[in-house]
Amino acid sequence: MNDTGRRTGGTRYTNPVRTTGTRRPGRNRPAPWRHAVLGTALLALATGPAAATETRAGTPDPGPADNVILLVGDGMGDAEITAARNYSVGAAGRLAMDTLDTEGRRTTFSVDERGRPVYVTDSAAGATAWATGRRTVNGRVSKTPDTNRPLATLLEKAHHQGYATGSVTTASVADATPAALTSHVTDRSCKGPADMAACPADTRTAGGAGSIVEQTVAARPDVLLGGGADHFAQTVTDGPHRGRTVLDQARATGYQVVRDQAELTAARLDRPVLGLFAPDQVPVEWTGTPAAPGGTTPRRCARHNPARPAGTPTLAESTRAALDLLTARRDRSRESGKGFFLQVEGASIDDRAHEADPCGQIGETVAFDRAVATALAYAGQHPRTLVIVTADHGHATQVLPEDARPAGLSTTLVTDEGGRMQLGYATAMPGEMQDHTGAPVPVAAQGPLAHRVLGVRENTDLFGTVRAALGLR
Repeated sequence: MNDTGRRTGGTRYTNPVRTTGTRRPGRNRPAPWRHAVLGTALLALATGPAAATETRAGTPDPGPADNVILLVGDGMGDAEITAARNYSVGAAGRLAMDTLDTEGRRTTFSVDERGRPVYVTDSAAGATAWATGRRTVNGRVSKTPDTNRPLATLLEKAHHQGYATGSVTTASVADATPAALTSHVTDRSCKGPADMAACPADTRTAGGAGSIVEQTVAARPDVLLGGGADHFAQTVTDGPHRGRTVLDQARATGYQVVRDQAELTAARLDRPVLGLFAPDQVPVEWTGTPAAPGGTTPRRCARHNPARPAGTPTLAESTRAALDLLTARRDRSRESGKGFFLQVEGASIDDRAHEADPCGQIGETVAFDRAVATALAYAGQHPRTLVIVTADHGHATQVLPEDARPAGLSTTLVTDEGGRMQLGYATAMPGEMQDHTGAPVPVAAQGPLAHRVLGVRENTDLFGTVRAALGLR
């Protein structure tokens, strides 16, 4: 950092990823029974959401981790991961997310207003589960399913306890997954002050906390990167910032606003950063022909998107910048002994799967995996960092035999290793949006308390794991 507090060059982290099935010498995966023994010993120290202990002075003891990086592939079930692996590194290769030490499964169901299981979740309820430790109804963001009351989130708890906090996404920063950390609304559609039709009780006029973007600014994460410029351009209709845009509100509370990679690199380290890289969702990295009834001729994906503006940071670049900024924030507050909590979302895996767009979907999974590699490299240099990689739900993709003739939409891709891979989408009729699935999703972890993801766990359990890792009340 120079005299003006600007970042003169982002810290670079060495990518530790293997791209073949061969293990690196000297690194053997621990046998499952060793994880179990370790888990038994450690569970006595940290077993649940209330695992943080308090000192005689009444302040919580720190957890075993300095930092937690939670990476979420939206709609990234086993089939979506397999399609990306086959295409980019080969069936016998390994993605960065395949190399974490400890692996398990997470359930994904939500609930109705009476608490009964709803077997297929949406992203709002899915993110609420790990953000608050409670399940809710589809469409609701960090509020109870029955009484519609706000639930405290991991980011709020970490911020109030002195940790630096951040959220990175390829969606709008007001979209369901990032919103679950920073806001509480009855419906995920209530992104800006002009979008409150489905949330009358949440308006400031009715005594509520306002739209998602208004609440997000008030939550004041240190780093907030993604799309959503149009939501911040809306005018506040009530409260102390009435008549000003939400972006004006953000600037008034100290945020520096950046619009592209160059401005992100030049951002000051001593002020919070709001990066708005698109009007809504950030354009995807890869393009190609969507799946179609009866399939397509074998083809390759284009690893570029003419609609993606030059200077748009990749998810890995945004993750790296967030880690730089949060590390600087931690170093400035070293006397507190607190690190950071960062959530990173690869959002458009889900978006492209909805549209049966395999190239867009695979490209976004590969982009997400590069962000995972960035997080793992950071953890390699900062051992008291817990890295968790998971998804909120699975999606419609199926990896099919090459000679199959599926009834729905399908396409055949020529992979990087020269094979032909047929992908099918059949959760909706042709012309309709493909849908989520209710199967459990993978979860992998590395670092302090990684053993807590072993086995089949509830989607709400991640809340307790992160809380215990950081010692949050």
